[in-house]
Amino acid sequence: MKVTVQVVFDGDDESTEVREVFALERGAVTPDTLGLRLGEAKDLLCAVQETVVDAQVKGTLAAQAACPHCGTPRRHKDTRAIVVRTLFGTMQLPSPCWWHCPCQPQPRKTFRPLAVLLPERSTPELSYLQAKFAALASYGVTATLLAELLPLGRPLHATAVRRQAQAVAERLEDELGPEQPSFIDSCQRDRAALPRPDLPLLVSLDGGYVHSSEQRSRRDGWFEVIAGRATPADGPAKCFGFVQTYDTKPKRRLFDLLISQGMQANQAVTFLTDGGDDVRDLPLYLNPDSEHLLDWFHVTMRLTVMTNMAKSLRAAPPDEEGLPPPADPAAAVAEGLQRLKWFCWHGNVVRALYTISDLETDAEVADPSPGQAKFLKTLREFDTYIRANADSIPNYGERYRAGEVISSSIAESAVNQVISKRMVKKQQMRWSPRGAHLLLQLRTRVLNDSLADDFHRWHPGFTHVPDRQALAA
Repeated sequence: MKVTVQVVFDGDDESTEVREVFALERGAVTPDTLGLRLGEAKDLLCAVQETVVDAQVKGTLAAQAACPHCGTPRRHKDTRAIVVRTLFGTMQLPSPCWWHCPCQPQPRKTFRPLAVLLPERSTPELSYLQAKFAALASYGVTATLLAELLPLGRPLHATAVRRQAQAVAERLEDELGPEQPSFIDSCQRDRAALPRPDLPLLVSLDGGYVHSSEQRSRRDGWFEVIAGRATPADGPAKCFGFVQTYDTKPKRRLFDLLISQGMQANQAVTFLTDGGDDVRDLPLYLNPDSEHLLDWFHVTMRLTVMTNMAKSLRAAPPDEEGLPPPADPAAAVAEGLQRLKWFCWHGNVVRALYTISDLETDAEVADPSPGQAKFLKTLREFDTYIRANADSIPNYGERYRAGEVISSSIAESAVNQVISKRMVKKQQMRWSPRGAHLLLQLRTRVLNDSLADDFHRWHPGFTHVPDRQALAA
């Protein structure tokens, strides 16, 4: 059996042209001859693509061969070929150079129609797939996968994928508005006139670390990446991320995300962070009805570490003979840590600080052992941590009984999803701050299912956007 594939062109003048583009032979049905093989499918797609593109280019050039103002045929200067990369082959397109008609003033004497119509030399679908898969897997894996499945027509290297993905991310960055110290631009009277808002938005922020490409030692070979997730009361959550030492618009980035989540000027927003200096000031002046809370997970994690360290505390030997042995400080410190945890759980910062001072007195000795010195250092760091976040410590017990969120486990999962799975863990790769930041913008958009919307905004004919109304119906 011989199978022939033909392409039929129906012109606007009712003319018809038939071109044979592909043929194959098949015999009896066996598992390895059933239907099309991958190589045959690639050849078929490539042949159809070349035929369709050739007809499109000829039609486009024919339509622009004459001046649109006076109808005079344009004079020909020369012809060169431009390379356009598509999903189904790399096309060598003839690109003639024409003289502008003198009937109208023009900034240049000559122009190339195809160079003007195809400035990026790559189709949007190819750029979209490279950016999407690069956000989910390594650049090398993305290049191998696309080259294996698609008839690209030329080798695809990891460097080309990285360059294309960063170009898409930079275009998204250019669309970001200017940074502002405050995004509150309404008064209380205007906010009171707004309709009743939805339930509070929950925003969880946390940080993670990735390998630096400028690593000189294990201590200086990391830089921090901030990731988070905004969760409305009714609707899908959205994640975001940025490199704090590189990003110049972190507040604008978070504000635009909250606006996309439906935040109103009078809507309450709850920010849960780990209390670090790098994220403590980020939620300020984004919303007049926002509150910044220190999440309970990081508080109890530090207390658990100190509880384990206190088990190794030992009493100092007596200075003189005949004196009773000193009391074992481990039990007293463990009891004090339980009181400290209870005060923190109920938001009693004053009593918590007094308890820290008492614990420091109980654990301090004249000649501390390495374990005691380490415990005292950790205890003093916790004292500084509580004092720096005193205004952000609520009554966790009351919030827990009311069914409100007290932990940033959502942010912990966001760090794992946004950063760790692609950039850390078993991924033996190193990053520059710029490269990590641009990749994060692509990855968060892929995870938020919004990258296709961006391409559709840039290219109205883009076909990867599902019909939202049809899905909703």
